[in-house]
Amino acid sequence: MKDSSITAKNIFGLIAWILISLCAGLIGSQFRPGEWYKALAKPFFTPPDFIFAPVWTLLYVLMGLAAWLVWREKGFNGARPALLLFIGQLLLNALWSFLFFGLQSLHLSLLEIIVLWAAIFAVTILFWKETKTAGILMLPYLVWVGFAAILNLALWQMNRGF
Repeated sequence: MKDSSITAKNIFGLIAWILISLCAGLIGSQFRPGEWYKALAKPFFTPPDFIFAPVWTLLYVLMGLAAWLVWREKGFNGARPALLLFIGQLLLNALWSFLFFGLQSLHLSLLEIIVLWAAIFAVTILFWKETKTAGILMLPYLVWVGFAAILNLALWQMNRGF
């Protein structure tokens, strides 16, 4: 199915996959840190707040690009399991923000981020099998969510009675 030529379909597909990815961020951004988060004890390795928006934006664009490469290579039907799992992990991504910031649940968000990381790992492997570049594009996201899971764990441990 690979069609690497510059066509309207390929350009539309690229834009669509990036927008689908960015939608997870848009949904997640509805749940903001607020005073609750500011009051939490935080580990020394907590990044400054201004880091999160640009990092996440870049990661969503890289994810969308990765999904597009797989879609362009195999089509939706040819890569259905990989692309459906990709969409599933985007939903899990948005759910984490709801659990952490919306429900203010450090333990539920910790459990969920472990599932999210496993889903990202599976997507990365499936994408890698379709096109190595797509798998490589997923690696920063996998690493960042791994870091976020460690941060979530530390926050839970430091704020159990909160």
